[in-house]
Amino acid sequence: MKTWFHSWRAAVRIARRDAWRAKGRSSLVLAMIALPILGVSAADLTIRSSELSVSERMERGIGAADASFHDPGLGGVPVFQTPAGDNVYPAKDEENAPWPSGPGDPTKVIPAGSRWISDTQGAAKLTTVHGLLQTDVRELKADDPIARGITTLLDGHYPRKADEVIATSAFLEQSGLSLGSTVSARNFDRPYRIVGSYELPDSLDAAQITALPGAFLAPYGKAAEKAGALAPGSSTSYLVQHAGGFTWNDVKEINTKGISVVSRAVQLNPPADSEVPLYQRPDWRSFESSSGADAMVLASLATVVGLAMLEICLLAGPAFAVGARRSRRQLGLVGANGGSRSHIRAIVLSGGLVIGVAAAVVGTVLALALTLALRPFLEDFIGQRFGAFDIRPLELLGIALLAVLTGLLAAIVPAVTASRQTVLASLTGRRGVRSTSKVLPVLGLVALLIGAAIALYGSVVTDQFAIVAGGSALAELGVVAMTPALVGLFGRVGRWLPLSPRLALRDAVRNRGRTAPAVAAVLAAVAGTVAVATHTASTDAQYRAEYTASLPHGAVSFFQMEEGGRDVPAVADAVQRYFSVETRADVSRVSVGKPGCPPWGGGDGCGQYEVMTPPANLCPMWVPTTDGSDPSEKFTPEQRRTMIREDWRCAQTSGGGGLYVDGGLLVGDARLLKVLGIEDAAASRALADGKAVVFSKPLVAADGSIGIKQVTDMKAAEKASAENKPSPGRISRVPAHLVTGDPKTYGLQVLMSPETARAAGLRTVPVGAYFSTDALPGSEQRQKLDAELATLGAGIDLTVEEGYVSDDSIFLLALTVFAGLVTIGAAGIATGLAQADAEADLKTLAAVGAPPRVRRTLSGFQCGVVAAMGVVLGSVSGLLPAVGLRLTEERQQIRYHEQTIAEGWGGDLTPPYVPIVVPWETLAALLVAVPLGAALLAALVTRSKGAVARREAT
Repeated sequence: MKTWFHSWRAAVRIARRDAWRAKGRSSLVLAMIALPILGVSAADLTIRSSELSVSERMERGIGAADASFHDPGLGGVPVFQTPAGDNVYPAKDEENAPWPSGPGDPTKVIPAGSRWISDTQGAAKLTTVHGLLQTDVRELKADDPIARGITTLLDGHYPRKADEVIATSAFLEQSGLSLGSTVSARNFDRPYRIVGSYELPDSLDAAQITALPGAFLAPYGKAAEKAGALAPGSSTSYLVQHAGGFTWNDVKEINTKGISVVSRAVQLNPPADSEVPLYQRPDWRSFESSSGADAMVLASLATVVGLAMLEICLLAGPAFAVGARRSRRQLGLVGANGGSRSHIRAIVLSGGLVIGVAAAVVGTVLALALTLALRPFLEDFIGQRFGAFDIRPLELLGIALLAVLTGLLAAIVPAVTASRQTVLASLTGRRGVRSTSKVLPVLGLVALLIGAAIALYGSVVTDQFAIVAGGSALAELGVVAMTPALVGLFGRVGRWLPLSPRLALRDAVRNRGRTAPAVAAVLAAVAGTVAVATHTASTDAQYRAEYTASLPHGAVSFFQMEEGGRDVPAVADAVQRYFSVETRADVSRVSVGKPGCPPWGGGDGCGQYEVMTPPANLCPMWVPTTDGSDPSEKFTPEQRRTMIREDWRCAQTSGGGGLYVDGGLLVGDARLLKVLGIEDAAASRALADGKAVVFSKPLVAADGSIGIKQVTDMKAAEKASAENKPSPGRISRVPAHLVTGDPKTYGLQVLMSPETARAAGLRTVPVGAYFSTDALPGSEQRQKLDAELATLGAGIDLTVEEGYVSDDSIFLLALTVFAGLVTIGAAGIATGLAQADAEADLKTLAAVGAPPRVRRTLSGFQCGVVAAMGVVLGSVSGLLPAVGLRLTEERQQIRYHEQTIAEGWGGDLTPPYVPIVVPWETLAALLVAVPLGAALLAALVTRSKGAVARREAT
């Protein structure tokens, strides 16, 4: 008894034999389906292998310890923490109470009988072959069993003495040092010998050295600060081993003593949210992704997968159609011997099934092999070592089933078409009279109109990107459905073309079954590219308009805030030596306290200064209150909006932005005005007359002077700030000249000469210099300067104003190249199928005496025609989603701007600029270069001579 199983088994055998005979066509379709499967499977293997398990994360974080104890720096008060230990807050959070601070001592809460080691981390500027390198420094007994897994020794041995260190391979590469080299920190005479190299499995790019505990750093940086090796900021944690580990109850008990804990047992078995005290606080907000966000990600992923499958089906479908036509005699014999239409459909569908299964197997096997072979390169690329090579069979099986499904979908239409042919037409090779569907274009036009309306509604009425994207996708599918009819319209152009392009165009119109899918595939690729390119170009134009320059174009500046600016003269000379400098303006800053104090007043004996705003010039919304409340809350939104628009005390000037200038005050001469492009003769005369040049009107008092307060007692200042009182200090009055007109000052608010500063009792130290240049420095000049700065070892903040530099030019080029490759590939596939399908026509041309070059030019024009039609339709289709998204963004930004102004919170009063820019260069490359390139490539790879064959016997 014959069943459906026997029929399908026979159909699969026939399809497998037919695929083996037509190796070229089968390989082409297999590659189209297998390549996406290869990419997705390799990505799945890479992502899953790079996702560490809890045990692997704990091993890389705390080694073999049961827990890591940390001091959160909250003065030892009881704390609440998350189970992961990444968020720690005081258990008692009283409103308006100062935030607790101060060190705690984790060693006092480590249970008796435990074994522990310390892990101290900080940073230092270390000497290298090239100069100095900012490097992470760690103190850890890395060869202790507790620390097993934190580091991986690559060469040499772990430190055994206090003057030995090991270094990561990234540090050795960046520093130019090697095993056996010596290294030291700036201002720290003690050298260390590098005895080994290692890597951090979680951070392969980290530049770090590790020494024994107490050899380089000290807890809280006290000894290091005394030695002058490091800036404060090192921190210590304690890796603890304890019998039985630390449960969540143990962690909460330790939290009551002001210490946070990262426990292995808690990570492996986290408590319920109801058992976490921090989660019960009313002000706690969880930042985990919502189900809506997860749904959006899944929807986006499904859309990408669906479009990829559509693209493959559009390209592979014509190949199955041509295969069915090439096998029409075989299919006719099946019908002549009693086979039904279902048997013929099964044979053609089996072709898709066979190639789909083969593509799934090939893609999955290649993904496994390539991921294993490229594992070291992938680890270096993502910057961390994999955990176990994680193979998820169900996920790979699901990806493989996509290949099978794609093959079946691509073969559906050819199967139905082949089953509708009569036995006589199949045996004689006659195609009969074929007509295109009149319903499909109508449905496509309806989908286009509805999709455009939805996209327009989403961009003009609502602010939902999803609505715009959904409407644009529906409109694009409508254009795809209209493609056969649009191809027919293109055929009307053929009457004005020469012979070869006219034949190519008429062939494309006559064989819409293979032309329309290829054109639709090109359309989809080009539409996506044009949409992204248009949105990117428009966003880039907006960023260019919003760009705030740090300096005038071509100007250079540098600052050294620390160490009393001791390297400023040498750096300024180096800049002037390597760059084409027109004007140099050296500047200083006001320093309060002992020499070498930083401007922020850190350390003993160091203070701060501020340029005071007279009480009468303070904006009413910003006047401090005695109870610490927000002063703006006593005004209505209308009052706030009125003050921002009309009160000069509350208005923001365009002179802001640019570089950060400490306190807005610099000490220099008129050359700084020249570098900044401020042409004001009165300002230059005011500097010479001993006045401070002021660019901010609220700073100038009624008597025409400015006040500069020097605060030396920082503890008293902190106390006054906590009590919302003015900080105590000595105030110096300096006569001022106010520059009107709101010039662009690039962060500068006050400029005074050195003589004026001395007369006011202000001590100054060098801080940097400004330069105007003849031309922007090139790469070679920058490299020479960087090399000299490295030898100086100065902590320099160098700025070269190059103007707005777009980061999207390479991206747009990559998009254009991608669309070009897809277009040429789709057009090439259509051309190859056309040649296979129209071989009889080409032989007829040769038989009637057509020159040999006709074959080559016809092939080129066939490819170019498909590419040109797809590019034209895709360019038009791609503009709709881009314009819709930009209109939506404009509505959102304008609404936010109006809301900000209405509520009176300040900001720029100018409405946001949200342009729509068409990337004409990208469109020109797609419309001209891509079809021309596709045509030339097809013409070059096509043989100009073909054999003349006799007519087949029927």
